[in-house]
Amino acid sequence: MSIAFDAVSAYDAAFSGKSAHVIDGRGRAEPFDVGQWTAAPDWVDRELFVEPCDAPTIDVGCGPGRLVAAISARGIPAMGIDVSAEAIRQTRVRGAWALRRDVFATVPGEGRWRHALLADGNLGIGGDPVKLLSRVRDVLSPAGRIIAEVADDGAGFVQERRRLRVDGRVSAQFAWAVVGLDRIEDIAEGAGLRVIGTRTLGGRHTATMARIGS
Repeated sequence: MSIAFDAVSAYDAAFSGKSAHVIDGRGRAEPFDVGQWTAAPDWVDRELFVEPCDAPTIDVGCGPGRLVAAISARGIPAMGIDVSAEAIRQTRVRGAWALRRDVFATVPGEGRWRHALLADGNLGIGGDPVKLLSRVRDVLSPAGRIIAEVADDGAGFVQERRRLRVDGRVSAQFAWAVVGLDRIEDIAEGAGLRVIGTRTLGGRHTATMARIGS
């Protein structure tokens, strides 16, 4: 197997429904569960991510758009951003507003979003969660909240280089990170945020963060 495409192209291929696996920094492969993200939100998705969003919401790394579409369907202004063109296409098919955009580029409505989602492990985007959270903080209004999915208590903080294997082709490496419940407070503080609450449902965990002092 040779490196045949970049990570973004690999995500495009995976979201189109091709067999895909994530290869972690130790070389271990796990299924890339596109089916979960292309299905309708389940009860855990709704409780952890959809229902708490009662004001303008940005979904960072929205994938095929199940969450942003569900939020929009409630009459809440919502937008998804993702680097994958296929993910954005599918989100728009669901009837939601979405842009192909890197979170570190200019984002419409900067400083006015009330909620930001980092679901499905997207706190790992870029491999530097302090940098990512700092950026998302700046996208939000002063009273904004970030809801981020985190790993199990005891998972700690791991930075690594990952790859995607899609239909036998392996992507170039990309930086990723994993943050456990046991480390999210430290990571949040480094980004000028504080954890104001955590939730666990259906074996998944979230931390809600706000600006320090707000």
